[in-house]
Formats: sequence, C-alpha cells, structure tokens
Amino acid sequence: MKDFLTLKILDRFQFIFKKFNVDYPTLRRILQIKFIMDTRRIPVSVGKARKQPDRDYFRVSLFIYAFMGFFTMVPIAIVINDPMVLMTYIFGILMFLLLMTVIADFSNVLLDVRDKGIILTKPVNPKVLSVAKFIHIFRYLFLITLSLVGPLTLALLVKYSFLEGFVYGLLFTMLFIFEVILLNLFIIVLTTLLYLFILKYFSGEKLKDIINYIQITMTIIIAISYQIIGRAFELTELLDFNITIRWYHYFLMPFWFGAPYKLLFEGNLEASIITLTILTIIIPIVAFIIYTKSIGTFENSLLKLNQTDKQKPYKKERWFIAKLITKTQDEFTFYRFSYQMLKSEREFKLRVYPSLGLSMIFPFIFMFQSGFDLAKISTSNAHLYLYFCAFMMPMVTYMLRFSRSYKATWVFYSTPTKNLSDFKKAALKAFLVRLLIPIYVLESIIFTILFGVRIIPDLVAIFLTIQIFTVICYRIFGNFVPFSQPFENATKGQPLVFFLISAILGIMAGIHYAVTLFPLFIYPYILLLIVVTFIAWKKGLDERNKLDENRRLN
Repeated sequence: MKDFLTLKILDRFQFIFKKFNVDYPTLRRILQIKFIMDTRRIPVSVGKARKQPDRDYFRVSLFIYAFMGFFTMVPIAIVINDPMVLMTYIFGILMFLLLMTVIADFSNVLLDVRDKGIILTKPVNPKVLSVAKFIHIFRYLFLITLSLVGPLTLALLVKYSFLEGFVYGLLFTMLFIFEVILLNLFIIVLTTLLYLFILKYFSGEKLKDIINYIQITMTIIIAISYQIIGRAFELTELLDFNITIRWYHYFLMPFWFGAPYKLLFEGNLEASIITLTILTIIIPIVAFIIYTKSIGTFENSLLKLNQTDKQKPYKKERWFIAKLITKTQDEFTFYRFSYQMLKSEREFKLRVYPSLGLSMIFPFIFMFQSGFDLAKISTSNAHLYLYFCAFMMPMVTYMLRFSRSYKATWVFYSTPTKNLSDFKKAALKAFLVRLLIPIYVLESIIFTILFGVRIIPDLVAIFLTIQIFTVICYRIFGNFVPFSQPFENATKGQPLVFFLISAILGIMAGIHYAVTLFPLFIYPYILLLIVVTFIAWKKGLDERNKLDENRRLN
C-alpha cells in the first residue's frame, strides 16, 4: 500500500500520540486509507473531469493552487511596499481562498458520518477516529496553503532581503509562515463552528444546499479570475499606501494578521496596532479551545445529515406561468417535473450554475473592458453585449440530458404520450423560466438604466434570438430524453463543440448589429424574429415518430 511523506513525519512523533493514549498503528492505517482516497477524488479546482485510473487528482489540484497563488498574490507582493498594507491584502486573499476551498472540496471530510458505521464497529477507540479526522483535514489544508503561498514566500524572502538585508527578510518570512499556520488552524475551527451553527438551527438538507452554492461560487471565482489577472498589475498606486486604523478594522481578520508586521518591523507601539496583534494570537487559540469543547456536539449533530426534509405539497398558484406557456397536459406535467429537477438536482447545479454565472458577468466584462466612461458607453451599441447571456447556452442545453437519477428514465417511456417534443419543450421552457429569464430580466433592467429606454426594442430582439438559439442548440445535440443519462457520460472534448456552436450566436448578434445601423429596421426585424421563434418551437422540436423508437430501444 502506498506510503506518504506525512505518515513518515508522523512516525517520528508517534511517542506524542502514545503519551495521550492514542493507538498510533490504527491511527496510521486510517490516515493512510484516507490519503489514498484523496488522490482519487476530483477537487472543484480541477473541474468535473472524467475520472482516469491511477491519476493523482489531488496532486494536479496542488499545481492549480500554486498557479492561482502566483498570479493573485505575487504581483501584490511586488508592488506594495508597506508591510502591514501588503500582508493585510495577502491574508485577505488567502483567507478567502482557503475558506472557500475547504468548504468546496473538503466538506465531505468534516461532515463524514460513514466513519462511525465503518470504523467504530471495529475495535477502534472513537478518540483515534477524531484525531485522524483532524490530522487529515490539517494535512489537506497545509498542502493547499503550501501550494498557494510557496511562490509568495520565496518572493517575500527575496524582496525584503534585497531591500532590508537577509536577516530582515528571513525574520519577515518566518513570521509569515507562523501566521499561515495560525490561519490554517483558525480556518478549520471556523468552518467546523459554521457547520455546527447551521446544523443546530437548520436541517441537513439545508446544509447540503449551502455547501453546493459555495462550490458553485468557488468555480465561478476561479473562472473569472483569469479575466482579471491582467488588471492585477494596475496596483502601482498602492506603492506608498498607508492604513489609518478605524474602529471597524478590529472586526476584519486580515488586519489582525497584518498588524504584527507594523509592530515588530517598524516599532509601531500604538494601542490599535498592539490590540490587533494580540487578536492575531488570542482569537485562533480561543477558537481552537471552543472547537475541542464542542467537537462532541458537532459529531452528534452530523446525524442530521441522514435526515431528509419533508416535501411540501405543490401549490397550484406556483404553476401559473407553466399554464400560460404549455399547450398540452403532457407538456404541463413534464414542465413541472423538469422544473423540480432543475431546482433539486445538486450535481446539475454544480455543473451548470457556474456557466450561468459567467453568462451574467460576461456582458459587463466586455462592456467595461475599454473603460468606465458611462456617458460614452450610454450612447454606444454596447448593450448588444447582452448576447453573452446566451454564450454558455450550448453547454447548458447539452447538460439537460444528464441526471443523478437517470435510471428512472423508464417513467418517460411508460407514459401514453406520442410526441417526444413534449419532453423537450417542457425541459427547455423550464430551464428558460427558472434559470435564464431571471438573469436576462435583471441584466435588462440594469442595461436600461445605463442606456435608456431606447434599447427596449433591442432587448426584445435579443430575447427572441436567444430562444431561437436555444432550440438550435438542443437540436444540434440530437435526439435524447431530458435527464436520461448519467453525468459520467459527459465528455471532456465538448468545450470545442460548444465554442463552435456559439459562433452561430455571434452571427445572429452580427445581424442584429447590422439592423441597428438602420433604426427603423428594428421593428420589422422583431416581427421576423417572432415568426421564426414560433416556427422553431413548433417544428424545431417535433419528434412524433422517434418516441416509439426510444421505447423499443429501452
């Protein structure tokens, strides 16, 4: 069985565990199994790649974290000279990345209730399992932190050794490493107490939803970070920036970790700096004491994760929109089903919501890429960047075929309906109503405020075009029943296909731009789009004969 450097290091200190009556051989074997499982788990930072045998996904994720750390923190370390300002920024970024990473990637360890049923049924002391869980989490967080701050640590050592001398640079770096260890400890405790609070007042299902949305946020942040890396080098105005301590800084943790540099390396003995420095040490220690006292309560609260919420009965008024946009009873029924699937399928959310988040952000990224002159922007045709709301549509429509509960597809084929288009129309309409239209309406309101009411006809044209493009995307990906395939079938080569299909949207946007050159043409163009949209929904998804073929195949 594979051995790990962490275990070899622990072997050197096994006498400490024996002193506290911890069965070290059992502890070592539990940790070894957990570390092996880590190498097989695909982190959020790597993405939802198809699993490959014998590939160490955890090691791949460490390289990604090192890349993120280099481009997000090293430039700041280069351009900011004031030590407290620099480290306040650094620890703000580091705390955010670590907290999001632990919640997104390692919640399954903190919230694992299977250990009790698997390990504690054997002659294993519960104390050994608790120690194993803590070491497992700390090792994971330490390796990620090492990847994130490795390039930064070297940059700090070189910078301050060059500016102030090697001894100064070495002491500066040692203090940074000490604070990073404190931060690791604090992040674990903070995350655990956060989960304990949620489990105390909410159900296990609510906690799962919160974790899912944090995972989605993590994915979105990683994706858009590539858009703003180039702007990180515009921080030269912070070269001589100084902080004036305000009362609210005492509640901002990055200031705690930045204050010791002001105290130790600049000799600043102001009461505010001393207070912030004390908080740096006291708060993590107090939090850890609270953690040790509440770990039993936390383990017992985890049993809530095995509970499921009672399903609320459907209310007729919830389906008012469905009755307006569906034409047959079958389509209405499938709409309700699709709407609930989009609402409750966590795996689908994790794969699709980040793309929708990017679709919401892209119009603003491209609109402001040349500056923030609102007066100039409001008189331009930059509102056509709203087409980027549909830029990720190929991927989203492709993902509609997948579900965690794909084995229940037989329900579709057992229905008496003759028209497969009822399934497709219902799924697409549910997606538009639940996910896309709220985003589009929100952005349309913002764009109307920025550009004025003159763009309302263009907004109507864009919305109709997006509907046509949605049908085109669904049609291109062929004949399939929604939610009928496992997520493991999603292939890695699809992004190129998605990009090529998005070129169709670019052509549509180009046509719209040409129409705007002749303002009076916009209204005939809208009428044309209405006709094409009607035909697309009517004929583009008509699959009357293929449902029987699918029944025979299934």
